[in-house]
Amino acid sequence: MAMSVKFSRAGIGAVLSLIAFAAGAADYPAPREGDWVAPAFHFHTGESVALRLHYTTVGDPGGQPVLILHGTSGSGASMLNANFAGELFGPGQPLDARKYFIILPDAIGAGRSAKPSDGLRMKFPRYNYDDIADAQYRLLTEHLGVRHLRLVMGNSMGGMVAWSWGVKYPGFMDGLVPLASQPAAMSSRNWALRRMVIESIKRDPAWQGGNYTIQPPSQRIAQVFFGIATSGGTLAWAKQAPTREAADKIVDERLAVPDDGDANDAIYALDSSRDYDPSPGLARIQAAVLAINSADDERNPPQTGITERALTRIGKAQLYLIPASEETRGHGTTGMAKLWKEKFAAWLGALPPP
Repeated sequence: MAMSVKFSRAGIGAVLSLIAFAAGAADYPAPREGDWVAPAFHFHTGESVALRLHYTTVGDPGGQPVLILHGTSGSGASMLNANFAGELFGPGQPLDARKYFIILPDAIGAGRSAKPSDGLRMKFPRYNYDDIADAQYRLLTEHLGVRHLRLVMGNSMGGMVAWSWGVKYPGFMDGLVPLASQPAAMSSRNWALRRMVIESIKRDPAWQGGNYTIQPPSQRIAQVFFGIATSGGTLAWAKQAPTREAADKIVDERLAVPDDGDANDAIYALDSSRDYDPSPGLARIQAAVLAINSADDERNPPQTGITERALTRIGKAQLYLIPASEETRGHGTTGMAKLWKEKFAAWLGALPPP
């Protein structure tokens, strides 16, 4: 597995051999990037490797630590956009980076952390969400020197990993904010469509058991199909594509976007949710919980009542359900922090002092 140079632990200011990059129009400190190799990382499969982990930070390391977790197709840096970081990290905003030290790791299999496409392909350890949380815990405690978090927040896959954090490390954070997720076993349409993407890739003759020389064409088509089928919102789709021609235009535009993804990485990322189920351990959660979902979320439909029932097993938990409208985007709604940041700010302000 590809590795990067280890960093010393001579204080957080020294260990962060970071690369500054532009913060764009956002009014918050320039983000910085770093790498660390977790020695002898043990996967739940029993495999042990030196695991490369990449991360991005915003703010001074002396601030209150906040962990923010990205979705399946993203990276830590992908959260640094106008709709998310631009609404949360600036002066006077809920996670003002002058007060908070914001840590955005790339999950195993994503971004610039270790992943199948680094060389191992289908021999890469078959990680799951617990492995992702364990790797992040080691990054924080062994490399960044963080012993307690003010907050763990995650979106989509990051929301599910946030639930895993609450169960696995219940005393490590004051607050837990899972977005676009449910604290229940992966199942139903959510899993069925993940399986369909995986099978579409594996059944493409170009895949060659993962040893392809060019990306299998099915990878791009399957990912576009998954996005249309499980995100966007019913009302928003009706507004944006009121005719067949308008719908065709959206499909054509999405298929025309250059795809820099890797088929094996996609298989692993979708498959890593296979055994996700924090429900047996929900009573162990000690943090205050604010679960934020959208009423038109295609992957986590609120009609099931799953989240509401689960929250009754947690001591300090509440649900904020964003009403569906032409402006929401189904599973993608929570990526627009303006729709929930007022509720979040009030909840965060009510947390006991750290």
